[in-house]
Amino acid sequence: MRKLVLAGGAVAILGLSLGLWYTTGPGAGGDIFADCRSTRIAGGSGALGGPFTLTDQTGREVTEAQVFEEPALLYFGYTFCPDVCPLDVARNADAVDRLSEAGYEVTPVFISLDPKRDTPEVLTEFAAAMHPDMKALTGTTEQVDAAAKAWRVYYNVPESDDPYYLVDHTTLTYLVLPGHGFAEIFRRDATPEAIAETAACFIDAA
Repeated sequence: MRKLVLAGGAVAILGLSLGLWYTTGPGAGGDIFADCRSTRIAGGSGALGGPFTLTDQTGREVTEAQVFEEPALLYFGYTFCPDVCPLDVARNADAVDRLSEAGYEVTPVFISLDPKRDTPEVLTEFAAAMHPDMKALTGTTEQVDAAAKAWRVYYNVPESDDPYYLVDHTTLTYLVLPGHGFAEIFRRDATPEAIAETAACFIDAA
């Protein structure tokens, strides 16, 4: 298996969308992912993620354990998003393909924040257009809200009769590892190459 090399930087930022402080920079001692980690979450990596039950694009009810059976790139969005979501999800799919070429199996995961419009049928078409291995998930309003809260995802679905309403939401991608949970955050400016390099480093260290 070919190892990809990660290059890191050091910048402090405020994660308002998470409701948490986090910094980008070298990891701390005692962390098996210290050489890979560029993000440190206040409260530790366990502060993000948690149990959920949702419905995948086939109509099957799944839990977080079934969704994250292998390393995954997780993104929250909605299929009617005119620009940001499709660009971010396509970027993540590109990173997954780069990882696959290097011998790493990573699943792109998409959780819809718009269950009113994003039915399993709609998600089937969306996932097929984005990546053949994508897991696309929806659920009841309560189920989606629980998943979003577990990952500290901000979103707001307007009360509107307009069928073309827009949903405000966090635009972060999360690297999730089986047995470890949340591992890393990628912002919108992360390239497919950088995501692939970082994910490979975490997978090698796990």
